[in-house]
Amino acid sequence: MLQEFKEFAVKGNVLDMAVGIIIGAAFGTVVQSLVNDVIMPPIGLLLGGVDFAEIAIPVGTGPEGEAVTIGIGLFINALVSFLIVAFAVFLIVRSFNRLKRREEVAAEEPAAEPEPSEEEKLLREIRDLLRTQRA
Repeated sequence: MLQEFKEFAVKGNVLDMAVGIIIGAAFGTVVQSLVNDVIMPPIGLLLGGVDFAEIAIPVGTGPEGEAVTIGIGLFINALVSFLIVAFAVFLIVRSFNRLKRREEVAAEEPAAEPEPSEEEKLLREIRDLLRTQRA
């Protein structure tokens, strides 16, 4: 079992996946900061100084008298973060697919011979005429 785990752990796919997860987590932190610190403050300002993180819908009071609320503002922040991440991933996948298609097309289609020049066409006609005269 230990040997199987070693074989699994040293495969290239596992390393690629680990790198992807680490970069994804770092990217998520950057996007979260972008949303919370750059995008949402101006939007809140345009809407009259609203801080989205503080928007909540009161539902009632808890057993110890604390307010129970639905954090709709936090949800909006999370939704904007998700849309930014989804759009960034879309752009990356789209670029990758375009590059992959170009490589597939280049591999499938052999290089076409260029159209012969007028001079080559004329020389071929002369050659063909000489052949017919000899026969």
